[in-house]
Amino acid sequence: MRYTHYVVVLLAAALTLSGCSDTKEHAVSAPAAVSGLTLAAITMQDLPETLEAVGTVRARTSALVSARIPGTVSLLQAREGDRVRKGQLLGQLESHENVAHATGAVAAIDEAKRSLEEAQARQKLADATFARFKVLYDEQALTRQEFETRQTERDLAHQAVSRAEARLRQTQEAARAAGTLADFTRIIAPITGIIVARQADLGATVFPGQPLFTIEDEAGYQLELAIPESHLRAVKTGTVVQVTIDAVGSSFSSRVSEVVPASDPGSRTFLAKVPTPGHGVRSGMFGRGSIALDSRVKGFRVPRAAVFERGALTAVWAVGSDDIVRMRLVKTGRVTGDQIEILSGLQDGDRIVTAGLDKAVDGGRLQQTAGGKP
Repeated sequence: MRYTHYVVVLLAAALTLSGCSDTKEHAVSAPAAVSGLTLAAITMQDLPETLEAVGTVRARTSALVSARIPGTVSLLQAREGDRVRKGQLLGQLESHENVAHATGAVAAIDEAKRSLEEAQARQKLADATFARFKVLYDEQALTRQEFETRQTERDLAHQAVSRAEARLRQTQEAARAAGTLADFTRIIAPITGIIVARQADLGATVFPGQPLFTIEDEAGYQLELAIPESHLRAVKTGTVVQVTIDAVGSSFSSRVSEVVPASDPGSRTFLAKVPTPGHGVRSGMFGRGSIALDSRVKGFRVPRAAVFERGALTAVWAVGSDDIVRMRLVKTGRVTGDQIEILSGLQDGDRIVTAGLDKAVDGGRLQQTAGGKP
């Protein structure tokens, strides 16, 4: 009897646990009720096929300031982020050799001037002597040999003056060249703009051609798009491009200003340059360009507010015939105003959530209100 009593108790406990398990399972599997959503049925359309390209923002005008002579950086008056004007002093190099050459060239000019003055004085004396001897020769008071000797001395004096003048010009040009080299110790801004890089530090030894500063003109920027070779004929100068720069939240329409004819053999792409406004745009920013092609594809246009991102994924909330809300991954296309193209991920007649996205829950069941609206 006692054994039978134990069996009855165990069976009762098992039935109780089974009932609890079924209740918990039912509670877990029951979908959450979702309300406050605005739905819209979508219809497939013929959309113009678009080419999506990515690229980098670059300044239209930039200057790489490099050292033109060897020396040591003795002065730096600019750093990254500083705005400079054309002709402004950015720094100074210390180069004793070039300064010595410039000083020697100036001394050579003084010496050449004195040599010229001396040659001119000798020429003046030779001309006067020749004039007196010519009078004597005309009066037959002088032999022909003596006359020709004075004539030769006069000609030599004239040649000496010519050589002295040439030597003076030579030293002046050498001094000008030495002065130019000496001026190269001053690092001058070639354009007006903003310094985006400083490649030298105070006290560093630099050599000709070594970069010191990089300056970009803020007056204009352009987005350099990488276009696949297969679309070379579709992208030309003047082609309309819908540009999006995510870093500044900017989206606008522009036109291709230049197409680089040479293709990159590594990526099999060529560059298309698209002007961009300079409001908040900086060199190096990531940008996207959408170009409409002549062909058409099947797709949908939905409100931009209906599309959201989860990490690197783009999705919408879709409601099936069973009123279950599910996240649907989609591929987007061009953005036109407040509409965005959906190229894949949806089907004709699907219902998507266009408002109240924050209330949507994946797997939730749409709850109908008394008026028959979700």
